[in-house]
Parts: sequence; C-alpha cells; structure tokens
Amino acid sequence: MMMQSRKNSGFTLIELMIVVAIIAIIASVAIPKLMAARLSANESAAISTLRSISSSQAQIQSSGAIDTDSDGAGEYGYFAELAGTFPLRIDTGGAVAGAGVAGVDELTPPVLSTAFGNVANSLVTRSGYFYQMWLPAIGIPAVGVPEAPAGGAAAFPDPNNAETLWSCYAWPVAVSQTGNRSFFVNQEGDLMQCLNRGTGGAPQYSGDPAAGGVAPTFDAAYASLTPGDMSAAIGVGINAPPVDGNQWVPVQ
Repeated sequence: MMMQSRKNSGFTLIELMIVVAIIAIIASVAIPKLMAARLSANESAAISTLRSISSSQAQIQSSGAIDTDSDGAGEYGYFAELAGTFPLRIDTGGAVAGAGVAGVDELTPPVLSTAFGNVANSLVTRSGYFYQMWLPAIGIPAVGVPEAPAGGAAAFPDPNNAETLWSCYAWPVAVSQTGNRSFFVNQEGDLMQCLNRGTGGAPQYSGDPAAGGVAPTFDAAYASLTPGDMSAAIGVGINAPPVDGNQWVPVQ
C-alpha cells in the first residue's frame, strides 16, 4: 500500500531539479544553434533577394517602361515602381519628370514581388533585413536620391544618369539577432558584402534610421577617392578603400 502511494506521488524535489537541469543544458546547446541557423537563413535570403532585384532592374531598363526624357533609353526604377504598386515616372514634357497617374501608369505585370510595394520610411523589410534603393540625381557627381517615404519617386532622378546607374543596400533589422552581414549591389550586378562588425571606426549597420538605427549612406560602398558619386567604382582594397571604412568584398 505504501509502495502504491509512493508511485502515485509524482516527482520528488530532487528529481524535478534534475529534469530542470537537463532541460537547461539542452536549451543552452539548442538555442544558439537555432539562432545561428536563423541568421544564416536570413542572410541567404538577403543575397537571393538582391539578385532578384538586380534582375528586375535589368528587365525594366531594357523594356523602356520608364523613359522620362523620351530618348528611347529605359531607366531604372524604385521598389514600388518595380512592384507595380506605384505609378511609373513619366515624361511631362519638361526638364523634370513627373509621377504617372494612379490606376493607369503602374507597371503591369510587375517585375518584382508586390511585397516590395510596402515601402515605409523609404525602406522595405524582408526576412530580418532592411532594403533601400538609390537612383542618381541630376548633375555631376551623381548623388543618390532615395525612394519616397511611402514608395515611388519624390525628388526625381536624372533621366540620363538613371539609364545607367542604380544601387541597393541590405542590412539587418537588428544586428546579431536577425542577421550580421550587410550587402550591396548596383547596375554592375556584382554582389558585395561586409562583415558589419563596426570595427576600426567603421559604422555597424542595424535598424531603421528613422527609429535611431544606422543605415548605409548611398555612397557607403563606393571608393573614397570619389565620395558622393554613384558613378564611382566600388571601394575595394587598401588602394581604393570604401567611403564607410568597412571592408566590402564579393559574395562567394
């Protein structure tokens, strides 16, 4: 009778402590592995996304869907234009292009997922990463013009420069939590990365700058020999270091 009572009494305090200790040990091993797997998956998704963006830019430029100076040469677009959620820039017959008419001038079919039409503070968020598109301003040097806060063009880029130049950065929503590396791609199609460790005085990119985060400037990955110019070469190596001081290298 006493043995039956002991059997039904459940775990003793010592047994419970042993179980809790085992669970803690398993968690201490499993959680870091899960976090590492998540970071790796987000970074891989960012690389894949930038390649898709590069392909989409090539498509819209070659199609001539955006040709604000009507010279027959297509121009590159912003996220919301590529996603078909914001009217394309059109030729208004003046020196500066204008936005097209809503419901009439959207890109159909879009060349980029409509999810990229969800622009907030000029950024798109996907799988733990922020993305920002830059197009060139009028004049020399070609200063970067960001997308409008809610998508599309605000300050319109140069029709001629926008036929040959664009760039896009991707960086973690929360560094070390949603990703580590930052990435860059431009019209050359060469995908670059930096380890984004914030060493040697270089910035560590993380978060939305509108909420106190740090984002790459439009010329961050370009050679510091010619800062503030989207037509410059990418900054690689000691002879042509990048503007931001990070070490940008090709994604392997």
